[in-house]
Amino acid sequence: QVQLVESGGGLVQAGDSLRLSCVASGRTFSNYAMGWFRQAPGKEREFIAAISWSGRSTDYADSMKGRFFISRDTAKNMVSLQMSSLKPEDTAVYYCAARSSSWVSRREFEYEYWGQGTQVTVSS
Repeated sequence: QVQLVESGGGLVQAGDSLRLSCVASGRTFSNYAMGWFRQAPGKEREFIAAISWSGRSTDYADSMKGRFFISRDTAKNMVSLQMSSLKPEDTAVYYCAARSSSWVSRREFEYEYWGQGTQVTVSS
């Protein structure tokens, strides 16, 4: 029903910035809250940020506040994650996800649709 495709990952140096994008197809995003998660090798998937369908409400993991910023463009069915001051420990596969609710959530199990992920590698 909903397909998500992330893009924008790559190899960067510590201190650099990256902007990740996620484009949805198959069904409108107008009533879907969106989230970003990441997973490093050997670690659990970690919540980063979420945004309501309207874009007016956001939620961030404490460790992400100040460096990561989530936004969405409903007309383009797109959600973005702006990352700054990247550190080697930010190296992971980054995933976007959608849930059939208007409200934000940091619970992984509440997200129904997931992208394939995009690799972000930060060198020291």
